[in-house]
Amino acid sequence: MADETLTFTLSTGGDVVIKLRPDLAPGHVERITSLAKDGFYDGVVFHRVIPGFMAQGGDPTGTGTGGSDLPDLKAEFSNEPHVRGTCSMARTAVPDSANSQFFICFDDARFLDGQYTVWGEVTSGMDYVDQLPKGEPVPNPGKIVKATVA
Repeated sequence: MADETLTFTLSTGGDVVIKLRPDLAPGHVERITSLAKDGFYDGVVFHRVIPGFMAQGGDPTGTGTGGSDLPDLKAEFSNEPHVRGTCSMARTAVPDSANSQFFICFDDARFLDGQYTVWGEVTSGMDYVDQLPKGEPVPNPGKIVKATVA
């Protein structure tokens, strides 16, 4: 199968390898991989990093209010659990408002199950996610140096 993994090379010193889950969220996986191939995520910061919860990125403005120029996505909720390493889409209070922002769970966040679209799982490199500078907003945020799809 094409486009099975997404790799974020982080400013914290290494690669985060994510197994994509088109079986759960084909539309969201297509969006994430398309944006990654276009270089959209290169240089984008993790603007909201909450210890014990998650690291959020994918906003080109770095503020948590931006996204891509593409239309928002229809939710693809599943029963997949939000646990350490889960990659899921960020959105507003409106279920069909995900665009380019995503988050990676540091720990169990099962209260999000069925309410946010899970699109992948970290298979290696969570230690680099753990090293991201913390804050909401983050004073000196870590970033995605390069995003690649394989």
